[in-house]
Amino acid sequence: MGKAAKRKKKVSVPSTAKGPVKSAMAVVKSNPFEVKVNRQKFDILGRKTKNDVGLPGVSRSKAIKKRNQTLLKEYKEREKTNVFKDKRFGEYNTKITPEEKMIRRFTLERQQNYGKKNIYNLNEDEELTHYGQSLAEIEKLNDIVDSDSDTEERGTLSAELTAAHFGGGGLLRKKVSSEQQDEEAEKPKSRKELIEEMIAKSKQEKQERQTRRESALELTEKLDKDWKEIQTLIARRTPKSERKDKEVEKPKPDEYDMIVRELGFEMKAKPSERLKTEEELAKEEQARLQKLEADRLCRMQGIDKEANKKRPSHMSADDLADGFILDKDDRRLLSYKDGKINIENEEEEEGEEGEEVKEGEEEDNENEEESQEESASEDEEDGAADSHSDLESDLESEEEAAGNKKEKKHKTDENEPQNVEKLDPKREAAKSELPYTFAVPESYETFKSLLAGRTIEQQLIILERIQKCNHPSLAVGNKAKLEKLFGFLLEYVGELATLDLPELRTIDRLVLPLYNLCQMFPEAASDSIKFIFRDAAHDLHEVIEVKGRATFPGLDTLIYLKIVSLLFPTSDFWHPVVTPAFMYMSQLLTKCRVTTLQDVIKGLFVCCLFLEYVSLSRRFVPELINFLLGVLHISLPKNQAQGYTVVHPFTPVGKNLELLLVCDKEDLKSWEKQNVPLSIVTRLKETSRTEINHIRLSCLALCFDLIKKCASLYESLPSFHEIMHPVRILLTQHVPVNEYPEKMQEWYHSALKELENKVKHYTPLICEKKKPVPLKQYTPKIVKVLEFGRKQAGSKKEQERKQLIQRHKRELKGAIREIRKDNQYLARMQLSETMERDSARKRKVKELLGSLATQEGEWKAMKRKKWKN
Repeated sequence: MGKAAKRKKKVSVPSTAKGPVKSAMAVVKSNPFEVKVNRQKFDILGRKTKNDVGLPGVSRSKAIKKRNQTLLKEYKEREKTNVFKDKRFGEYNTKITPEEKMIRRFTLERQQNYGKKNIYNLNEDEELTHYGQSLAEIEKLNDIVDSDSDTEERGTLSAELTAAHFGGGGLLRKKVSSEQQDEEAEKPKSRKELIEEMIAKSKQEKQERQTRRESALELTEKLDKDWKEIQTLIARRTPKSERKDKEVEKPKPDEYDMIVRELGFEMKAKPSERLKTEEELAKEEQARLQKLEADRLCRMQGIDKEANKKRPSHMSADDLADGFILDKDDRRLLSYKDGKINIENEEEEEGEEGEEVKEGEEEDNENEEESQEESASEDEEDGAADSHSDLESDLESEEEAAGNKKEKKHKTDENEPQNVEKLDPKREAAKSELPYTFAVPESYETFKSLLAGRTIEQQLIILERIQKCNHPSLAVGNKAKLEKLFGFLLEYVGELATLDLPELRTIDRLVLPLYNLCQMFPEAASDSIKFIFRDAAHDLHEVIEVKGRATFPGLDTLIYLKIVSLLFPTSDFWHPVVTPAFMYMSQLLTKCRVTTLQDVIKGLFVCCLFLEYVSLSRRFVPELINFLLGVLHISLPKNQAQGYTVVHPFTPVGKNLELLLVCDKEDLKSWEKQNVPLSIVTRLKETSRTEINHIRLSCLALCFDLIKKCASLYESLPSFHEIMHPVRILLTQHVPVNEYPEKMQEWYHSALKELENKVKHYTPLICEKKKPVPLKQYTPKIVKVLEFGRKQAGSKKEQERKQLIQRHKRELKGAIREIRKDNQYLARMQLSETMERDSARKRKVKELLGSLATQEGEWKAMKRKKWKN
C-alpha cells in the first residue's frame, strides 16, 4: 500500500504551477530551436494579430499561473468569512437621522415578532415580555422564592423526595435534628428496606382510597333513599288547564328539514351483481336449455316428476292430531366408527318407507276421519247448551269432505284407465314441442331436413338454440361447426329465393341469424360470400365469351347483394367483400342486355342497391347514371328517341326501344303509384295487360325518384352539371310529360326541379394553362457567383451588423472555452485534494495496523513466556 501511495503522489497534480514554468523558461534559454513562431503573411489594418513566439506549453503555464492566483484562491476561501458587515437598518445612510433609524428598527423588530408561528392557530396573540422573559412563563411559576418572605423552607425539596429520586445529597437546606442524624448514622437502611417501605406506603394509600370510595357510595345511596321519601311530599302536579297554557306551540318543520328526513328514509343503493362474461352467459343458457329438454323428454314418456313428490295431507283447523299412531320404532342407536357417526342402511330404509307411503297415507286419512267424527259428536253433546251455530256449519262441511274422500277411494280402480287416457294428450303435446337442444348439422341435407315443415318462428328458434347450445366457448370444435352453419344458412336463403313463389318474408326474417353468425365469425362469413360472387362473375364472363351478351342473374344473386349491404360496411374505400360486390353490380349494369320487363325491374333493383352502397361515401357511379338514362330512353316513342346518345347495353334503335311505353289511356288513368315488388319477376307471365302497363308506369316513376336521389347525392361534385346534362336534356326536350297521369307528372317535376335548382358551385375541369416554351438562343446567361467564405458587399449598416454578430460569436466562444477550462481546473484541484486525503487516510490506517501488529506480537510473546514458565 505504501508503494502505491507513493506512486500516486508522484502522479498527482501540484497545487501551484511554479515548477513547470521555471523548467520551461530554462528550456527557452538553453534550446532556442524549439521556439514556435506563428508568422502572418499579410498585415491587415484593424485586425488583432494572433502571432505568438515561444514554446508550445508557455501560454498554458501562464493561464495556470493566473488561475492559481485568482480562481484557486477563491476556491480555498469559499467557506471562510473574515469580514463583519453591519446589516442594521440605515447604518450607512447619512440622510436618515438617528431618531428615525431607531423608530424604523423598532417597527421592524415588532413586525418580526408579530408574525404568527402557526398560520392555522387563530387564537395566537402577541407574546408579552418583562426584562426579556415571557409573562406567560412567569405566571406559571407559582412557588417563586421571595426574599422578603419570613419562611425559610419555601422553595426547597423534601428530604424523602430527594432521597427516593436523587439518593440524598448535601444540597438540602432543611434543618435536621442532631438526634435523627445520629440514629441514621448508627443504623443506615439498605436499598431492599427502602423499597419495602415504599411498597407498604403505596398499599396503605390504596387501601385508604378504597375505604373513602366505599364510604362515599354508601352516603350517596343513603341520600337517594332519603330523597325518594321526601320527593313524594314535595311533588305537585300542575292541572291540565295550566299545562295547556304553558305549552308552547311546536314549530312546524321547514321544507329543508322535511327533505333531509325523506333522504334519511330513502332506500340506499345496494351493490348489484357483476356483469357476467360471454362464456358464463353461454354456459347458463346451455344448462337452461338442457334442463328444459330433460323435462320435455320426461313429459313425452309420461313421467310426472311433481306426482312423485310428497304432498302434505289436508289437516283441518280443529284437528288435534290425537289419531297419530307410530307404525314402527324409527329410532336408531347412535354409533361411531373411526371417529365419525355410523349411518348405515339409510337408503334401504328410505326405499322401504317410500313403498309404504301410500298405505300409511290411507290409514292416516281413515284415522283422521274417525277422530273428526268422534270429536264432532263430543262437541255436539258438550256444546248443546251453548248453541254455537257457526260451528255446526263447519262440522257439516267436514263430514261432507270425509264422505267425498271415501267415495274417491272406492273409485280409484275404476278411474285408472281414464288417467292413462288423459296422459296421452300430454305425451302428444310434448312430442309436438320443439327440442331445446340441437346439434350442429354436419351437411346441408340434415340442415334442410331440420327446418323442413317448420314455421318461420320455429325456424328462428331452432337456429337460436343451435347457436346457444354450441357456443364456441363451450367446446373446442364448436367454432368450426358454427362456421359451416353460416354457409348452410346462406345456401338455404338462395334456395328459398329460387322457388316458383320466392319466400321473401322468410328470407327477411333469416337475415338476423345471418347477422349474428357474421359478427361471431367475420372471416368465415366473408369467405363464403366471396365464393358465391366469384362463381357468379365467372359464369357471367363465360356467357359473354360464348354468346357475346349476358342476362341478369336470378333472384338469389340479387338477394345476396342486398344481404352484403346489411352484413358489411359499404362506406370503406376498399373492403374484401363489398368491393367485389360493387364491381359485379357495375358489370351487370353495363354488360347485361335489357330485353324484357324483368330485366328492367332487376336493373332498377341494382340501381337502388348502388344508391344504398354509396349513401355515406358519396362515391360517383357512372354506370348508375347511364342505366337511368337508358330507362328513360326505352320509355319514349320511336319518333322522339333522337338527338342524344345512348350507352351500352341500350341501343338507339331496335325492337326493345318502346319497352316501357304505355299508349292505353284507360290504363294511364287507372294507374296508382305503388312499389314494385321483386317477387313480381316470376309472375309477369300470368299477369294481365293492364297490370303489366301499371308495372311499366311504376318502373318509370321509380326511375324519376332515383334521378332525384342522384341529384341530391352528387350535388357537391365539381362536374355535377356536366354529368347530369344528358338527363336534363332528355327530361326537358324528349319526355312527353302531358301524356302521363297527374301523379306521374308530379314525380317528373320534382326530379326536374331537383336538377335545375342546384347552383353551379365549381367550374368545369380544364387543362392547366402553361407558358409557351421559347426557342433556344445563343446569348450568354450571366449568373452571379457567390464565393462562400468571403464577406459579400453590402451597405454600411449591414456590414456593421455582420461585424457585431461575428464579434459576439467570437466572444461567446471564448467565454464558453474559458468557463470550460475553469471547470476542468477546479476538477483537477478537487481530485488532488481527494487523493491527498486518501493517501493520508491510508497512511494512518497503515500506521494503526502496524502498531496493532506489534502489540499482537508482544502479547503473543508474553503469552509464550507464561506457558513456558
